Amino acid sequence: MDAADWDARYAASDLVWSPHPNVWVEEFLASMPPGRALDLAAGEGRHAIWLAQRGWSVTAVDFSAVAIDRLRVLVDEHLGAGASAVTARVGDARVAAEGDQAAYDLVLIAYLHLPPADWRLALEAATAASAPGGVVFVVAHALRNLTEGVGGPGDASVLLDPGMAVESAGGLPLSVEIAELRERAVEGADRAALDTVVVFRRLP
Repeated sequence: MDAADWDARYAASDLVWSPHPNVWVEEFLASMPPGRALDLAAGEGRHAIWLAQRGWSVTAVDFSAVAIDRLRVLVDEHLGAGASAVTARVGDARVAAEGDQAAYDLVLIAYLHLPPADWRLALEAATAASAPGGVVFVVAHALRNLTEGVGGPGDASVLLDPGMAVESAGGLPLSVEIAELRERAVEGADRAALDTVVVFRRLP
């Protein structure tokens, strides 16, 4: 899907995604001391808002202008006087923006599913944006989800098992702290969704 397709999808619904943070984002990041965060493919801003509520200064990026407009409205609704903690902009997750170099303590990539070459560009951009010692946190629908789980894209070429996510970072200045396959309960489904959770640490 290109930006126009996502614009149409966001425009067709009041809220495309859950208003709540992903369970793995909440579990792994709730205890991380706040700093500067970059939320790539931020959508309507559920993670950006959640992080800001915990003291983070967040830059939220999505290539859908409709999503970013909605994100700004939701930020105002949820954060009120604290809305300035979130900066929202239209942008391409595959391209490191000027001024983002080594700027963030956390780069979050949640359910950004791209063909391998594009995914590598996004991971390179996330790495470039991370400060030394910073975290690049990846959550994705696992490839095994197609046969053993529920939900997510039906295109195998854009899915990531943990080992694939680690392999995709080859040659980048990242260490791997966690690379796990997690089961996520889905309301109304007869089986769990299978998610890849990877925590990278930016090397000095």
